[in-house]
Amino acid sequence: MLDADTGIWDAIVLGAGAAGMMCAATAGQRGKRVLLVDHADAVGKKILISGGGRCNFTNIHTAADRYLSANPHFAKSALGRYTAQDFIALVDRYGIAWHEKTLGQLFCDGSAKQIVAMLEEECAKGGVTPALGQPIADVDHGEGLYRVTIGATVHRAPALVLATGGPSIPKMGATGFAYDVARHFGLGIVQPRPALVPFTLGPEEALFQSLAGVSADVEVRWNKTRFREAALFTHRGLSGPAMLQISSYWQHRTPIQVNFLPDKAADWLLAEKRERPRVMLRRVVAQALTERLADTLLERIGVQGEMGNLSDKALRQVAARLGDWAFAPSGTEGYAKAEVTVGGIATAGLSSRTMEAAKAPGLYAIGEAVDVTGWLGGYNFQWAWASGVAAGQAI
Repeated sequence: MLDADTGIWDAIVLGAGAAGMMCAATAGQRGKRVLLVDHADAVGKKILISGGGRCNFTNIHTAADRYLSANPHFAKSALGRYTAQDFIALVDRYGIAWHEKTLGQLFCDGSAKQIVAMLEEECAKGGVTPALGQPIADVDHGEGLYRVTIGATVHRAPALVLATGGPSIPKMGATGFAYDVARHFGLGIVQPRPALVPFTLGPEEALFQSLAGVSADVEVRWNKTRFREAALFTHRGLSGPAMLQISSYWQHRTPIQVNFLPDKAADWLLAEKRERPRVMLRRVVAQALTERLADTLLERIGVQGEMGNLSDKALRQVAARLGDWAFAPSGTEGYAKAEVTVGGIATAGLSSRTMEAAKAPGLYAIGEAVDVTGWLGGYNFQWAWASGVAAGQAI
């Protein structure tokens, strides 16, 4: 064990978010002297705003195939060794009440503050020393130790953990700092981009701006990837869980396909025509969707009239269009509105078991800083906990 009083530690963890706190607590409770560093003046700021302030802290359906990475197998080891059930057990030990929403998402009944307080207590149990509210002036390595300069003080440790996340939500102080440090030590970077982010639509789709605030249960598809969740029209484009999910996969200048009626058979309008020939098409579609959405979609399609006066071919075309509507996003709302970042420190240079860099022994990368990005709904928190524990156990 090294002497913290001289600015020498067993490990220095950069970033006091979900992954960093989990790592520091794990290492500290193993008897390591840990310095937890963050430029923010308080820990866990991104945790506090998550899940509408209730923190969607994990997902019971966590599996490696629900994460994006250049190496889709990389996350398996850490996720397999620290599971959603392990984190739930920790939450339960602290008496934090929680509930399951849709699709396996777990939230605090009360506040995300409870999760931050729990992690602070876990760090305290491990004797972790926080160093908050001061920017990092320099990070380097020499004589077998990593050197982190904070203000006028140089701290040294044989282990350095990068847990400062990605550039999403810059108003929270997020930057690409972890990438800069990783590059300095010879690690590769997978090109980062905003993920879990709303789409913007161009002027040719201005018609849909009138739908701002309208939502619908849809199936959205990009290539072979599909999500069935709610979509929301905004003044700028498309949002809601379905759109945030598909945005992580989407590539610029490609369309996304939206099925507005995923529970309807292909010939459902023909059946309606036989049963209700005197009813207007607009009314039939409005009953399946909403009036505003039906009006806008049918206006774009250009088919109106009584069901009985419309040909079967025309009704098939309307049903096909509603079931496979192409949107061509002009872009996304960027890092300012992105919940996470796709890409980051390349997994090819890291151990999937310990998160340690092959080229720089003693250097670890965890959480969102790494090229592992989960679906919406607690998956990214579970990666933060699992990767944090993996590194914390290895230090």
